Amino acid sequence: MSENLQTSVREICRACNNDRARMMDIVLAVQAKYGCVSSEAMDTIAKAVSTHRVEVESVVSFYAFLSSRPKGKVVIRLCNDVIDRMHGADRVAETFRQELGIGFGETTPDGQISLEYTPCIGMCDQAPAALVNDVVVTELHRSTAQHIVREINRHMDPRRLVTRLGDGNNAHQLVQAMVNNNIRKAGPVIFAPSDLGAGLAKALAMSPAEVIRDIKTARLRGRGGAGFPTGMKWEFARGANDQNRYVVCNADEGEPGTFKDRVILTERPELLIEGMAIAGYAIGASEGIIYLRGEYAYLRAFLEHMLNECRNWGILGQNIGGKKGFHFDIRIQMGAGAYVCGEETALLSSCEGLRGDPKNRPPFPAQKGYQSHPTIVNNVETFCCVTRIMDKGAGAFAQLGSSGSPGTKLLSVSGDCRSQGVYEVEFGIKLRDVLKMVGGEDAGAVQVGGPSGRMVGPDEFDRPICYDHLATGGALMVFGPECNVVDIARQFMEFFVEESCGYCTPCRVGNVLLKERLEQILAGRGEREDLAYLQELGETIKTMSRCGLGQTSANPVLSTIQSFPAAYEALLKDTRTDGFRPTFDIGAALGEAQAIVGRRSVHFAD
Repeated sequence: MSENLQTSVREICRACNNDRARMMDIVLAVQAKYGCVSSEAMDTIAKAVSTHRVEVESVVSFYAFLSSRPKGKVVIRLCNDVIDRMHGADRVAETFRQELGIGFGETTPDGQISLEYTPCIGMCDQAPAALVNDVVVTELHRSTAQHIVREINRHMDPRRLVTRLGDGNNAHQLVQAMVNNNIRKAGPVIFAPSDLGAGLAKALAMSPAEVIRDIKTARLRGRGGAGFPTGMKWEFARGANDQNRYVVCNADEGEPGTFKDRVILTERPELLIEGMAIAGYAIGASEGIIYLRGEYAYLRAFLEHMLNECRNWGILGQNIGGKKGFHFDIRIQMGAGAYVCGEETALLSSCEGLRGDPKNRPPFPAQKGYQSHPTIVNNVETFCCVTRIMDKGAGAFAQLGSSGSPGTKLLSVSGDCRSQGVYEVEFGIKLRDVLKMVGGEDAGAVQVGGPSGRMVGPDEFDRPICYDHLATGGALMVFGPECNVVDIARQFMEFFVEESCGYCTPCRVGNVLLKERLEQILAGRGEREDLAYLQELGETIKTMSRCGLGQTSANPVLSTIQSFPAAYEALLKDTRTDGFRPTFDIGAALGEAQAIVGRRSVHFAD
């Protein structure tokens, strides 16, 4: 068995050219074949790719979908984000426990099935949802959870759980998923009819500098949430003194409540691919990478097919569009379950076969990114906008939206509303109008931009959605009038504690302290001084953290304190007259001593 494993692992390494930078592909292939990346496998990998064993183990220990210990042949990963819980994920979880006879984080005694929680899998519009290996199951309830366990025990084939197919390309023979697109509103940019290759052809008729000029004229800003000017980023990369440059698409859509990139990847992948080719021409790159989150592995075969189709159509390959010397192609790099890899430098670390640790900036990726070469990293939606800008013109794009935020924005809407799904709207639309459109007029709160964004109340619903007011990477979570915003903030902090890479102290420790203080307040042991503590600690985490995760992780606390002070006030206790703080339980503090001496305190008797 040991010799067979070593032979098999060496074959996997050879298929990846024994390239240490392909570490993610290697360990994912070993995990898929053996259910884990064992100590022996790590030794074999390290020797094959000429690296230290600790480098292999650091990768395996970092990503949620990798393990050094055996897991079941089938792994059920139930999504436990806020939206899934709102729709009954806890009841589904209890059914899984009962049917399997195990708890979360455990494997059945026969080694066949493992049960785990996982954060958002990009299915908030059809929650509760779960991944059964790579198969997505949606709209779960007690009876479907019971059916899943019994079916898996019967045939051990997750693919047979798909008894209905979703709309559009979800029914494609290479996808075969029960996922629905839920495109509720198609706008003039992303979901409008397209002329394949037209944008690229117009770009190739211009010089690279002119292409970048058009992107700047359109005032396109990154659609991933940060909103950095796309043309400026490209100009930096183009001007870098290095002949090797890269184009990277961030398809690691891990922000809870966000799923619009999933729909683009399913229905408009050619728009994305064409946009990446245009970017390659503009900055002088010959290689592109789509970093696809592990939760979207069910789309990989289809996307590989679409890449091949684009090669046949002349969008990828050699001398593209008859432009001699312009060669550009794209490969897919799979992620393995790490939210922090949505941060561009952590994503690049992962592409390089390393832990998804963020890198220090400066230097920025446009100067020193993938493999230390100039690299642009843009979001899926951003590249699609690039294709439209080149096809329809910078002026046409800039006329859409608002003065500071041109174009359209895809919104992923979920929660307490009648029509969850994807909406393409022009920037500048008021949040109240969006709520009316989705059937969430009675909302008590809306989380704009996912947990790293901002929670607003009804008095702010007339604010516009744009970079200068309510900025969002796409997520809009709608919460009803009876929602407990403090508990929602606690759940968001639970997510950040789980997903922090742990590199820097403010994020690693500070988020835990924020979560613990929220739990204390919710348990009725809060006092007014806690608000100042939360505010100061939150600001410290934002200022001192190394990357975007830590710099935004305190937002659930800071934004709810700002927008919903009454919700906190209602949970706080006034200082007691006996001199003790309301958060201090003297009985609990004396309990152990009283048990030892065998009598109760005479000073603090009830």
